[in-house]
Amino acid sequence: MNSNRFTEIATALSDPDLGAPLGVQVTEVALSGDTAVLELTVGFPIGGYEATLTERLAKALAAGGFTGTLKAHWRADIRAQAVQASLKPLPAIRNILAIASGKGGVGKSTTAANLAIALARQGARVGLLDADIYGPSQPLMMGLAGQRPMSTDGKRMRPLTAHGVEVMSIGFLIDPAQPMVWRGPMVTQALVQLLSETEWGDLDYLIVDMPPGTGDTQLTLAQRVPVSGALIVTTPQDIALLDARKGLEMFRKVSVPVLGVIENMAMHICSQCGHAESIFGVGGGERMAAEYQIPLLGSLPLDIQIREHADRGVPTVALDPTGRVAASYLQIARRAAARLACGVARGAFPTLAVSDD
Repeated sequence: MNSNRFTEIATALSDPDLGAPLGVQVTEVALSGDTAVLELTVGFPIGGYEATLTERLAKALAAGGFTGTLKAHWRADIRAQAVQASLKPLPAIRNILAIASGKGGVGKSTTAANLAIALARQGARVGLLDADIYGPSQPLMMGLAGQRPMSTDGKRMRPLTAHGVEVMSIGFLIDPAQPMVWRGPMVTQALVQLLSETEWGDLDYLIVDMPPGTGDTQLTLAQRVPVSGALIVTTPQDIALLDARKGLEMFRKVSVPVLGVIENMAMHICSQCGHAESIFGVGGGERMAAEYQIPLLGSLPLDIQIREHADRGVPTVALDPTGRVAASYLQIARRAAARLACGVARGAFPTLAVSDD
């Protein structure tokens, strides 16, 4: 087998665990006897996943007739993806991912925190922006409650850092006991300021924890912020799915690709007897994903430890990174990043104008 054949097989490699093509680029093929050494690049973080990728590639090469020894060296090269046609990616932030839901109470903020940490643990440089101005929760979830960001010039704030993630929230700047009695324009201006006046580092991904609904904040994000993709969080119950569909349709109308659906609280397993029960229904996220022809990125359990970990300020992926639940978050993060890198969702929806009214 010559080097061109190795390149051909590697670049065609897909991974059923990711539900997306890998978009492999082969930078070097070195053949020596029955040993092949390949240098390979993908566009999403792969820390801890290299062995699985090598196994997939070895099987593909064996099917193509290679009987020797494979040594694969993987590297991630995360690049800025396309955003809304009228906007450009921000200089220091390659990709902005919106984590959204149609209604509150579905675990969106907990999911956003864990996905941010999951991407960071796999080698990406990650920020987390708490866009819920009325009800910021990331300071508590990320273990940063009571802390305030610093500024070196009085104009731009430095984000706080926790669990390998840069974090910014209105909750750092206000008294947490006081309600935000603001009208819509003040809320949207606060969101824009939090994004643009924060001295973010060089980020591969900025995870934006959106407030629930489809109001001013969501439209501001869609029209004024260069978003690479969105993820929809829902529970399996019909009422949550009804609202989640509205959130998904909003992103479709403003030409932001939806990378997939995350089904939260899908199954409760009793900590005493091990009995599994679908408290909020069965298969709702899967049906919604099939309806809109987007993937179900993963299902997460209704697990008391997820709540306890978040309340302690150490989300599950940080506290128990090798556990079963953390593995689900890591896989969901990897799947979403792979779909974004390979442009699977981009261009699938029509471009529709949305009025400012």
